Amino acid sequence: MRGPHNIWRLIRTGATFQRTGAMGVVLDAMNAPPALRIAARIIGFPFAWLGKKGDTSLPPVTRAITALGPAYIKFGQILSTRPDVVGADLADQLKYLQDKLPPFPLDVARDMVEDELGIEVDEVFSEFSEPVAAASIAQVHRARLASTGQEVAVKVLRPGILRAFRTDIDAFHFSANMIEWLLPSTRRLRPTDVVEHFEGVVMGELDLRLESASASEFAENTAGDEGFVVPEVNWGLTGRSVMTLGWAEGIPANDLVSIRASGLDMTSLGERVLQLFLSHALRDGLFHGDMHQGNLKFASNGDIVAIDFGIMGRIDEYTRRVYAEILYGFITRDYTRVAEVHFEAGYVPADRDVVEFAQALRAVGEPIADMDATQISMAKLLSYLFEVTEKFGMQTRTELILLQRTMVVVEGVARSLDPRINIWQSARPVVEDYIKSSIGPKAVVRDLTRTLRVLARFGPRLPELAENALIRHSSPLPEPDQARPMRAMAYVSLGGVLALIAVWVSKFL
Repeated sequence: MRGPHNIWRLIRTGATFQRTGAMGVVLDAMNAPPALRIAARIIGFPFAWLGKKGDTSLPPVTRAITALGPAYIKFGQILSTRPDVVGADLADQLKYLQDKLPPFPLDVARDMVEDELGIEVDEVFSEFSEPVAAASIAQVHRARLASTGQEVAVKVLRPGILRAFRTDIDAFHFSANMIEWLLPSTRRLRPTDVVEHFEGVVMGELDLRLESASASEFAENTAGDEGFVVPEVNWGLTGRSVMTLGWAEGIPANDLVSIRASGLDMTSLGERVLQLFLSHALRDGLFHGDMHQGNLKFASNGDIVAIDFGIMGRIDEYTRRVYAEILYGFITRDYTRVAEVHFEAGYVPADRDVVEFAQALRAVGEPIADMDATQISMAKLLSYLFEVTEKFGMQTRTELILLQRTMVVVEGVARSLDPRINIWQSARPVVEDYIKSSIGPKAVVRDLTRTLRVLARFGPRLPELAENALIRHSSPLPEPDQARPMRAMAYVSLGGVLALIAVWVSKFL
């Protein structure tokens, strides 16, 4: 499916942007040079008729993206949170993609619920509304359980969404392969791996049972986070294409006018959104991977309510520590340590100069250390950071793609609430707490204890494992039979001692 036939899809993508007028808007937002704009018009104009028309009532870029399909919409949702990158006007247009897409008919949704759950909608729900929100993959209905009177949100996948996504992702794979073939210098960015990662994330979002499991686990992890709410899953009314959650009441995070009128402290909200995200990522290793304004609400008491758990990110403990050290190094301006961490983790080839890399990182970090968001050109910063990674041969880390992408999105949410927020100052308390708990002396003792527990668990097998290792790495001459029992007893004793040490140390943690 990833063959040359996708060339037609790519041509139609460009033609759609040309036909809808989106091409010029995008080039303006990117501050593209005049030569590129002229070339785009000359090349694109003859093919514009091949593009999709889209909804003429929508602004150009939104019109083009909605016409092209769900995968493009997902990308547009990300850009909608970054007015500092794409400009305020374009970001405002793209907010439409978060939860205001055209819904599918109510009767279709009711039929899907009945087929999936094997129920009669009118018997289970005393109320079942028209769609209250519609996004790229699913739409949400507000309903009330007939048995208890509880208000719930019923999420229903769009009909045919799986096939539509497969078609878009197929074209993305072809594009990535062509880019690597035509521009070998881009291979370090691993575009094919990036698309593969995106596919895995999105395909997981198309099974609402998995989303329900993520919501349940996320709720358990964040139960102690004051002022953060995750709606409860109703497992009895959940299946592959239908999910039922407790209703989340609050002001949508993209309704800035209502938030201001409510009297909520928008600066505090912005800081808490950022800090909670970092806390979930570093402390738990499980974070909301689609934390844009359309997936957040603010309750009247200031609680932050998260919804839509189709994309959740996971990072292992080692990667969390590396990420925290890098963040902490930027916060404290210790660029030498930031560079060392990159080398220690293998993010930068070992044959590069660590001192030169630290200098390049300083050029990235220093200009923004004491600035608020209104003084920072994030587009220029990202452009320079890209130059640094290219110069030092850094490859794209697929395990960090979702974390980095979500960090960009969350930063955009925080800045929409307070344009002058200092990201580093807001992040510092969370990162410092994690550093103390995961890299300090207690963490060393905890790591040793875990190691000892693993060794103790394998205590009964230690004699056999050790003997096999010795046989492989020693003389082929056989060992006297009478020596083996004594050696086995020694290994068993060692296992027992390790177990005792593990239990003893654990009492002090």
